[in-house]
Amino acid sequence: MTKEFKRPDGRKVDETRKIVAKVGIIPNADGSAMFSFGDTIAYAAVYGPRKMHPQHAQNPEKATLRCDYSMLSFSTKERIRPGPSRRSTEISKITEWALEPVLLIDQYQNMVVDVFINILQANASTRCAGINAAAMALAHAGIPMTNLVSSVSIGKLDKTLVVDLNKDEEDWEEGEGATDIPITMTHDGKITHIQLDGKITIKQLKEAVELARKATSDIYEIQKQALKDVAEEIE
Repeated sequence: MTKEFKRPDGRKVDETRKIVAKVGIIPNADGSAMFSFGDTIAYAAVYGPRKMHPQHAQNPEKATLRCDYSMLSFSTKERIRPGPSRRSTEISKITEWALEPVLLIDQYQNMVVDVFINILQANASTRCAGINAAAMALAHAGIPMTNLVSSVSIGKLDKTLVVDLNKDEEDWEEGEGATDIPITMTHDGKITHIQLDGKITIKQLKEAVELARKATSDIYEIQKQALKDVAEEIE
């Protein structure tokens, strides 16, 4: 059943869209990166560690990770109203939760690491693309990390699990409807972030995690190569 399932764009169930990853694309940032799943393109810029303002927000034990996720007004066919929204605020916080477990920022007391994520084009999986870009940008900025994180969305179309949903699949209306499960993992398979929008059985959730583990392993290799390429350019 799974092998015969045909996705709208012809991909295999365990196949992501074409991935492009680049590092060092914003000269005035301390670290920056671009990551794309097909038509979904995310840019991330890191500034810091730097002094935290206002002072009352400082953490005397470690630096504060502060993420700002935003979809540009022209990123979709229908123009998005500029400025923060409930959705962008939620994804900003989720991105912090996905990234913070791998950051070693205890030595930067009372400081802040700012991560700005902009979605230039959106065709689903924007939070996953943003997390992937942010992880590379943090590494490029030299922020100490125990690991790199990689993120991918797993979906359930009717009863079939698929990797890296696009907008057509997110809007799937047949059968049981679509289920979207964004998952972020470290290279050694530890989950730092998982969400569930829709219905799924425990058995299928375990299968979704395994699909994500394989996909994020491939994404990690692409992220690592992008970081290696920019390091070689510096040398």
